[in-house]
Amino acid sequence: MFLCFECLNCNVSGSRTTRRTFEFGRTHVVRPKGKHQATIVWLHGLGDKGSSWSQLLETLPLPNIKWICPTAPTRPVAIFGGYPCTAWFDVGDLSEDGPDDLEGLDASAAHVANLLSTEPADIKLGIGGFSMGAATALYSATCRILGQYGNGNSYSINLSAVVGLSGWLPCSRTLKSRMDGSHDAARHAATLPILLCHGLGDDVVAYKHGERSAQVLSSVGFRNLTFRTYNGLGHYTVPEETDAVCNWLTVMLGLEGSRS
Repeated sequence: MFLCFECLNCNVSGSRTTRRTFEFGRTHVVRPKGKHQATIVWLHGLGDKGSSWSQLLETLPLPNIKWICPTAPTRPVAIFGGYPCTAWFDVGDLSEDGPDDLEGLDASAAHVANLLSTEPADIKLGIGGFSMGAATALYSATCRILGQYGNGNSYSINLSAVVGLSGWLPCSRTLKSRMDGSHDAARHAATLPILLCHGLGDDVVAYKHGERSAQVLSSVGFRNLTFRTYNGLGHYTVPEETDAVCNWLTVMLGLEGSRS
């Protein structure tokens, strides 16, 4: 699917500023096996594709959820020396001093919002992801509570749940300053459920990055946040973790129950 970054943000006159355009890959959909109660966009990690996660999500005992698994654009990535691979945004350094690719983050968050925008009004909406996908999900959560993307354009998707596995929070340095003085942002942050999971043995996105992200989110008002730690877990997922995600989503989204 080809998505112009500006296509969601053009003004009525049709004029637009010069922006990069991103060609998103194939989107895979896992249909609910029971009554459709929620739709979650699930975002893969760096260098992966949507089909990898759709196969796993298909096996989860969550018959009331529709899963949408898009594929990120292929682009040069600084952490790989500019070598192109699928990535939701450019990244070169996970430290707080590293630059944030705000344009890439906004483009991917807008793509996710567009995928959710056509869901029925009575369906609860969520975003989840692994590694860089988790980072994009958390960035989308901040756009939701602020009501706008980093570029100032309006963000209108009402999220009911956000899940991040083995990820980190982009733009953490500027989040507090953007939230200061906004009562609406504080109110939305306090009520948005977030589940973060991270392995102590993660040698790709170090545990300290996940822990720090949870601390920053809590400090700015995300009060309904759960941070789960897994001893010995590296940069992958295990049944214990996916079971926790299933149980959490069932409760937070008020799902009717698991498939036997």
